[in-house]
Amino acid sequence: MAFETIRYDVHTGVAHVRLARPEWANAINPIFSREFREIMVAIEFDDRVKSVCITAEGPVFCAGGDLRELHAAGDGMPRVASDMLIDYHGAIYKMNRTAKPFVAGVKGAAGGAGLSMVSAFDLVVCGENTKFTMAYTKAGVTPDGTSSYFLARHIGLRRMLDLTLTNRVLSAAEAEAWGLVNRVVTDDKVDETAAEIALQLARGASWAIGHAKRVIYTGYDMPLEQAAELEGVTITSAMGRHDGREGVTAFVQKRKPHFTGE
Repeated sequence: MAFETIRYDVHTGVAHVRLARPEWANAINPIFSREFREIMVAIEFDDRVKSVCITAEGPVFCAGGDLRELHAAGDGMPRVASDMLIDYHGAIYKMNRTAKPFVAGVKGAAGGAGLSMVSAFDLVVCGENTKFTMAYTKAGVTPDGTSSYFLARHIGLRRMLDLTLTNRVLSAAEAEAWGLVNRVVTDDKVDETAAEIALQLARGASWAIGHAKRVIYTGYDMPLEQAAELEGVTITSAMGRHDGREGVTAFVQKRKPHFTGE
């Protein structure tokens, strides 16, 4: 699949998505938003894809929305932004609902909608010199990109308000301590580490891994009894599949399981 703002390919069960507007710090514009949504749809329906690795070209992961293009729209800026967000938010919804894990490798900086994007990934590796900032109110606007949902859940309301209202800049170490990222590695190991994790997940019990993701996200907002019922339905479904039977058998026999993703 060929795109203008994103590189995309699939191999060894992993879909590799690479942001490719380095000359503009991978800022999000209407073309990117549309292509991002198209890629999320492709990932959902491609049976070859067991996990996803998202990285970026250039020194900055994503600087947020492309304010240069929005400014050029003049009085039409709200309409352009609205149209762009239909695609961008749609991509995030699809990513979250797809039963496949998304692993991101983040270097340099993630700001505004770039930070919103980071907060929507399932697992995040970042470089030791990476910086994170909301920056919305600094530009006289309010958060978007689903940050009010994902970021607030990861770090808590007090910290979300601090980032949003004061535009505080987080270091990589602070981001890890706050629960925004899972692992911090040296800058030169970011892409490699993210790819390794994605490959590990693709080679595992991928149906169980993907549906475990769905149980966690869905159960988070459910009452106790509904969350438990969802868990029961999903784990018994897993036990009826090849990988569930193989995993239990391998554990009992004290050997390494041979998962197929089924």
